[in-house]
Amino acid sequence: MRDTSQGLSLPAGASITGPQAQRVTELTQRYELLERLGVSTVASRDFDELARDMAEQAGFLYGFVNLFLEEQTFVGLHQPPADSGYVIVGRTMSHDHGWCPEVVARKKALPLHDVHASPRFSGNHVVDAVGIRSYFGAPLIHDSGTVLGTVCVIDPEKRPLSEARRLRDIVINAGTQVMDHIAHTPVR
Repeated sequence: MRDTSQGLSLPAGASITGPQAQRVTELTQRYELLERLGVSTVASRDFDELARDMAEQAGFLYGFVNLFLEEQTFVGLHQPPADSGYVIVGRTMSHDHGWCPEVVARKKALPLHDVHASPRFSGNHVVDAVGIRSYFGAPLIHDSGTVLGTVCVIDPEKRPLSEARRLRDIVINAGTQVMDHIAHTPVR
């Protein structure tokens, strides 16, 4: 069975329980809210510009506006040019990778000036695949309490701990801008 309005697939007669049921419920709520708000779940020039502005303000190579759908979906993306020698990332990533899943779960910003400073955060696919040393992310929380996703910046250089508050604030402010943009999207 496939419910295309929510993008979810379940085999006929299947039942979901426990933490998996909670994830499906949250995903369904996200899709319903995004649809009601008229927010597209594909790449957006406006969100790309917000991701670029956030990355440039922070001085980071990568910036993302990330909706938590079946996969992390980067509707806003800023990254180095293809010929820069840095890893070029796609528009989606597994929920098992990166630090945004932690931000969504905790509903609170996560500043990692050096991902290797914590064993909990250093053993991550993105550390090895992209060579990331610093991450700053904040949740995108709708007034209803539904977490839609995150905004974040990542970079291969660690940042001084003294810069953590300033960088965290840049990302939090970008999250506010994204939510303001979503609030001003014409409702369907």
